[in-house]
Amino acid sequence: MTITEKILAAHSGKKEVKPGDLIMAKVDFVLANDITAPIAISEFKKIGAKEVFDRKRVTFVPDHFAPQKDIKAAEQCKMLRDFSRDYSLAYYYEVGRMGIEHALLPEEGLVLPGDVIVGADSHTCTYGALGAFSTGVGSTDVAAAMATGECWFKVPESMKFIYYGKPGKWVGGKDLILATIGDIGVDGALYAAMEFEGEAIKNLPMHGRLTMCNMAIEAGAKNGIIVPDSVTGDYVKARAKRQYEFYTSDKDGRYASLREYDCSKIPPTVSCPHLPSNTKPAAELADIRIDQVVIGSCTNGRLEDLREAASVIKGKKVHPDVRLIVIPATQGIYKQAMKEGLLEIFIDAEAVVSTPTCGPCLGGHMGVLAKGERAVATTNRNFVGRMGHPESEVYLSNPAVAAASAVMGRIAVPEELGL
Repeated sequence: MTITEKILAAHSGKKEVKPGDLIMAKVDFVLANDITAPIAISEFKKIGAKEVFDRKRVTFVPDHFAPQKDIKAAEQCKMLRDFSRDYSLAYYYEVGRMGIEHALLPEEGLVLPGDVIVGADSHTCTYGALGAFSTGVGSTDVAAAMATGECWFKVPESMKFIYYGKPGKWVGGKDLILATIGDIGVDGALYAAMEFEGEAIKNLPMHGRLTMCNMAIEAGAKNGIIVPDSVTGDYVKARAKRQYEFYTSDKDGRYASLREYDCSKIPPTVSCPHLPSNTKPAAELADIRIDQVVIGSCTNGRLEDLREAASVIKGKKVHPDVRLIVIPATQGIYKQAMKEGLLEIFIDAEAVVSTPTCGPCLGGHMGVLAKGERAVATTNRNFVGRMGHPESEVYLSNPAVAAASAVMGRIAVPEELGL
């Protein structure tokens, strides 16, 4: 079996599962946010549930419209706060303690290798980077999981993606996954498990792995996953709030397809409007002038991402025609970035630094685009109207390209700044 199949078999009490099987699996962790949790809360109460299955394994994170941007957002967030208090949830993250959920929960050691994790947010697939089966589900499924500790699944077929060769200086996990989505398309892994492996993955730090699994959904995947190794162990051992287990894939595991990528040939890559699969080398887009740059999100708002962007922009100024918005993904990241002087670098460059929030990624607040405006963003989606007006445009990139673009006022690569 593959790692995905082994985890699902173990959680459904079976010796073996195969693609297409319908199973009921025990879940280790359930999450929702201020957009999706209110529906789950309503359904949870509608079915007459008296308690959550485990108050240490259900969490709500208000991050999409928080800090609350208007009255409706405030009402939504209040539902999360009230439910968390009424049902004594052990982990509720209010503003000031929270972060973007998919950066916060790994950082807090709440999602772990070998887990089955469901979340009412499509980017729940992020946690596959830890060697977990993690996937986004609907709010009604979350309500049922909150009450019973179980969820039904159709076992996905697995696709293997092998990355070899040494990536270039400014090439990271974001470029690898964008290049992959550009190759297979936004439905190229539909309801499949995208399993990432190879020499380049073994050498990829955890933040890059989280980025890759985060965007598995942009290829239509059910989940993204990486077999855990020493990098995983180093990341989780000091954080884990409970026991965890490393699973591996058998050498004779079944895969629907296998693709290989030479990372030495993957350049800094940009997804052009209006699909993540519409990829081009960043260096070929120098004629695209921009109005805004966003560095942050559950995809690239981690400390290492901020360090990369700061190394590019240090001692320079944001182009006078551009707004640069920097959003550390969690309070912990914000604090460490402050200690390291990264925030000072951004502010000296005339950027604005925000409290942790999803904000502009989903066109929520903190950087909505007007008609005709263009943004370069380290986020994960660039659909029509994603960041604001339906006639605005979003270009997805890694943090280094985003920072260079903020300086140049157009899509740019760090080499243009002599780096």
